[in-house]
Amino acid sequence: MTEAGGPGGGRRPGVRRWAGAPRWADGALWPAFFAVHAWLAYVGVALIPARAFYDVDLYRYWVALGLAGGGWPVLDGPWVYPAGALLPMLVPAAISTTSTVGYALGWSALVTALDAAAVALLLHGARAAERRRPGADLPGGRRAAWWWLAFLVLLGPVAMGRIDAILAPIVVVALLVAARRPRVAAALLTAGAWIKVAPGVLLVPLLLTVRRPVRDVVVPAALMCAGVVGAVAAGGGLRHVASFLFTQDARGLQVEAVAATGWVLASLVRDDVAVVLNDELITWEIVGPGTAAAARALDVALPLAVLALGALLWRARARPLDVVLWGSLALATLLIVVNKVGSPQYIGWLAPPIVVALAARGAHAGGADPDGADASGGLTSSPAALRRVAAGVLVIAALTQVVFPTAYPALLAGSPAVTAVLALRNVGLVALLAGVCVLLARSPARRAQVTPAPA
Repeated sequence: MTEAGGPGGGRRPGVRRWAGAPRWADGALWPAFFAVHAWLAYVGVALIPARAFYDVDLYRYWVALGLAGGGWPVLDGPWVYPAGALLPMLVPAAISTTSTVGYALGWSALVTALDAAAVALLLHGARAAERRRPGADLPGGRRAAWWWLAFLVLLGPVAMGRIDAILAPIVVVALLVAARRPRVAAALLTAGAWIKVAPGVLLVPLLLTVRRPVRDVVVPAALMCAGVVGAVAAGGGLRHVASFLFTQDARGLQVEAVAATGWVLASLVRDDVAVVLNDELITWEIVGPGTAAAARALDVALPLAVLALGALLWRARARPLDVVLWGSLALATLLIVVNKVGSPQYIGWLAPPIVVALAARGAHAGGADPDGADASGGLTSSPAALRRVAAGVLVIAALTQVVFPTAYPALLAGSPAVTAVLALRNVGLVALLAGVCVLLARSPARRAQVTPAPA
């Protein structure tokens, strides 16, 4: 690395040049992007479809049933997902609803297109930053895009073969535009919540950092909700519109859940703890002394934990960029850690805040306050913390793929090695949550409004 040249040929202190970034990174990024997505599709469609893309075939079944007149989810009965999830499931039906492979390829193409749109916005932000600072290479968007590709490879085919794959690019775009276009961000996050609930909690940090929370967050979110509910009502499914909130009652403690770790380890040496199949929901759960009570306790603990984290974000609101990005990461991690469900695709929720944080780091490089305090409120003045978090999440993603789908049969069979990998992954999630909360809890810097990244 060499320092970037400033106006008049001088060097700008504090700004580092990423050697060859404009030519090499842009030239290699898109081929790598399509290679990564082609690999994920190949694994899910051809190599291990029964494990990696089982859910995708379930989506095909639901859509085929509806188109054949057999009844639509939500419109004709309760459903495990919010009503908006039906929309992305309908798109691959344009290719096929009778061919498992055809529908799966259509689904893969949809995910690839959405991810491409988010990456294009990241690169647009990087180029805009370079135009504002001639002579300085600020590759935040490119670095973020490369990190995201690494994350997808390490997480594996569940990064494409689940409804959560639709959410990641939506959340990336929402966080990218949050500061300059909060109403758009609020609408996108609400739309994401009507596909799967998780993005909805990210409205909390947005609500705490905008100047006009009612106009910029509450109203767009309410309008989006009204549109979805109105569409469902027009289809005759109003009585089922909230059914997704009550379908989790039948769940026990899923084997991959963080809270299940102690029982999963105990199952290696105790006969009264076992992994069993929940036939109704087709999930593997841990059953033993105290597991049912733990599952019920988590139902109560999760909303309370979200409220507690919301209080921490309120305390840190003088640092808006920290609240939006670190806060979003903390909330996403919390939804995994304090949850009786531990599905591997949930790890995908961790990526968007880090992607946008890396982009923000590049966008604000060299922009520190003359007095030494960064206007961002700490995130861009803590590159070491961001690097550690980003690297840690990559490790968590890799460990998750080892557990599922690679060695999942061995986990269910009681393999000590795979159980140890799962336990290590879960410890990593707890450490991630604790570390991000510590970053949020530190003494607040002076208040300033900043943009996460140009969009």
